[in-house]
Amino acid sequence: MKRIELLEEAIDDLQDAKAFYDRIEPGVGDYCVDSLLSDIQSLLLYSGTHPRHLKLYRALGSRFPFGIFYLLSADVIQIVAVLDLRRDPAWLRNELRDRNS
Repeated sequence: MKRIELLEEAIDDLQDAKAFYDRIEPGVGDYCVDSLLSDIQSLLLYSGTHPRHLKLYRALGSRFPFGIFYLLSADVIQIVAVLDLRRDPAWLRNELRDRNS
């Protein structure tokens, strides 16, 4: 049975997403994180079916514009990043390269 492992940077990404949406409207940040965690949980069924970007799989958030970037091994789905896809594409590429080196 596979298990999900969130790297510290991915946990920080979720906290940043919560803070961003709570600044817009209190409470939306919790909804965003819950939604993204649900998307991450769905990787137990769908991991490996997503396109690859810079050697990482990328699943799309179902309700918020985030990419969930992960590595896959026989028994672990390692969440490397949960990034807002509205960011500058060059920033996203650099961030993913830094985290996956």
